[in-house]
Amino acid sequence: MESRLERQLKKGVLEMLVLRLLCRRPSHGYQLLARMDQGSGGMFRLKEGTLYPILYRLEDDGLIASAWQMDGRTAPKKVYTVTEAGRIAAREQQVLWRRFADCVDTFDEKEGAQDGGKTG
Repeated sequence: MESRLERQLKKGVLEMLVLRLLCRRPSHGYQLLARMDQGSGGMFRLKEGTLYPILYRLEDDGLIASAWQMDGRTAPKKVYTVTEAGRIAAREQQVLWRRFADCVDTFDEKEGAQDGGKTG
């Protein structure tokens, strides 16, 4: 069972991860679900009800576009593609994520240096 912290952390990065996946290649919803699951070793195993609102927000923000495509064998699928604005946003998010992760990674070290290494 996920902890509250794990749920909050995941919620905070889902849009960034979806956008990053779409920067690599256009995908329809089920492909994105599979890619999220596989690429994260199961950490980001999402339900459709979680993914599609993210896709709609990204599309409303102009970061992705969608179009219906047919492959001849199955029903039409809505394929999502990143826009140029989405590529720019993904790069900016990557920089912000690095800064954030670096800050979290070094927080204890900085805090320890400020208090002379004292604990508790």
